[in-house]
Parts: sequence; structure tokens; C-alpha cells
Amino acid sequence: MAKKLKTKTEEVRKLSDADLAKELEEARRRLFSVRLQVETRQLTNHRELPRLRHHVARLLTIQRARETAKAAAAQEAS
Repeated sequence: MAKKLKTKTEEVRKLSDADLAKELEEARRRLFSVRLQVETRQLTNHRELPRLRHHVARLLTIQRARETAKAAAAQEAS
């Protein structure tokens, strides 16, 4: 099975940009796997799908916040 995803927001915020992208990719792969299990009726924990969707949204939000902070810093510098 894949490695455990980081669930705490504080843990995710401590990651570097590359690690955040890797975590997002892993979460999306896991989400795909869970969606496949839902469609084939193999999923035993029905709360896993919304939890993973929320996790992907959290990762995307943190990633976007970093991008806007970098853009704002670059705009202030010039």
C-alpha cells in the first residue's frame, strides 16, 4: 500500500514546494484508486472518498497561497 498521506495542515505547510507537489501527486493517485474502488463496489470505508477530496483541496489551497505570496513579493520587489 502507498505511504500514509500527511493529514495535519501544519505538517503540510512545513513541506518544501517540491515535497508539496509530490504529496499532491500521491493524494491524487490515491483519490483515483478510491474512485475506482467505489465504482467497482470494493470500497469498505465510504468516508475515505470525501476525506481524500478534502485533502487534495487543502493541498491545492496551500500551493496556491504560496504562488500568490511569491507573486506579491516579486511585484513588491520591482
